[in-house]
Amino acid sequence: MKIPAPRGRVSATLIDLLQNRGGSGHANAYGSLNLLVDEALAATPDLLRDEDLQLALFCLYELHYSGLDGVEDAAEWDPELIRVRARLEAAFENLLRRTVPVPELPAPDSEAVAETLFRLAADDDGASVSRYVAGKASVEQLREFLILRSVYQLKEADPHSWAIPRLPVGRAKAALIEIQADEYGGGRVERMHSKLFGTTMEGLGLDSGYGYYIDQVPALTLASSNAMSLFGLNRRLRGAIAGHLAAFEMTSSIPNSFYARGFRRHGFTDDVTYYFDEHVEADAVHEQIAARDLAGGLAEAEPDLLADVIFGAATVLAIDALLGEEQLRAWQAGESALLAPLGNDGGTAEAALAATAAAGGVTA
Repeated sequence: MKIPAPRGRVSATLIDLLQNRGGSGHANAYGSLNLLVDEALAATPDLLRDEDLQLALFCLYELHYSGLDGVEDAAEWDPELIRVRARLEAAFENLLRRTVPVPELPAPDSEAVAETLFRLAADDDGASVSRYVAGKASVEQLREFLILRSVYQLKEADPHSWAIPRLPVGRAKAALIEIQADEYGGGRVERMHSKLFGTTMEGLGLDSGYGYYIDQVPALTLASSNAMSLFGLNRRLRGAIAGHLAAFEMTSSIPNSFYARGFRRHGFTDDVTYYFDEHVEADAVHEQIAARDLAGGLAEAEPDLLADVIFGAATVLAIDALLGEEQLRAWQAGESALLAPLGNDGGTAEAALAATAAAGGVTA
């Protein structure tokens, strides 16, 4: 992924350090970075929406995925960078545990856990981006919708796959692998969900390269991705990543049917909407597997993880609700939901309009 533009002193110092590891002043740079992180954490009024700190954490997590352009692979396990990441993610986890509302814990058996998760998902009354997309979103807003989702969707399944070697052999592990096999296209590149999402982006004239729009997505979008990485990369949080995936699958099928409707409303054809159509069917099956066999099965196998399973599920719902509120607030006010509107993106908006016209859709 390309190195993002800094959004403050912490991300600027981190990015400079990543690009110049081993250079003069290298040791001093670590000390400065740690001091800046501590100062920024003490001063931030809202870590979830802190552009500088969320970007810094996102960059540190990316070292464990496809990496950052020009940064050597050895940076992934640089103990000083791991120390900085630990500072940031400890504050992030503490914030989530303080602020995410978690229901009363059920008994640690699969049916009770599934019932709690389905009730949690049903009680979610956050802003409905899916209904807005279905009935009101303009083509420009559809493009923004795709850009905001691309941070995760272009590497779909990867954060949750960290859990595979961390679950014991048994029902939960088998369920996770079944779900992930579908996400990765069952061995067929053209069926990988990340590939399908890229095709949808291209159908609206957008660039489908991972991280291409990283400088345009707000902190809260980065926080959503960072929560997945936090849960997935820490073995002690394997219960949280299992619960996160369960809630993710359980709240996907119906919204994707609305997304498909919104794109078809503007004349986009099946090649563009296939990503959403695929999820309507797949996630209707996945939600049962995820709730009962993955989340419920893990709670039965490791009862001590039950609280984290429910916490992980509640986290995805809480952050998604905040994202939806901010997105709809901007759109309903006639504003962009991005940090920078698409018109500033070197002709991308014009390409999208051309793609829309070619599909026979409306351009407003």
